[in-house]
Amino acid sequence: MAKVLLSIPEKFLNTIDELANSEQRTRSELIREALRNYIKRNVAFDAKKINKDAELLENLLS
Repeated sequence: MAKVLLSIPEKFLNTIDELANSEQRTRSELIREALRNYIKRNVAFDAKKINKDAELLENLLS
């Protein structure tokens, strides 16, 4: 697995650590899940937008 170095404000990192500890998982697991959810949400949004745009175009061409 690749490692990534990123800068996060200390207060935000403390919040991440508290949440990870309360869920009994690692900081990395929590951040990976958050990024997976972000990506899923944005891919789904893009697919909906593409379908909506295609429908609008089809209506204009009809």
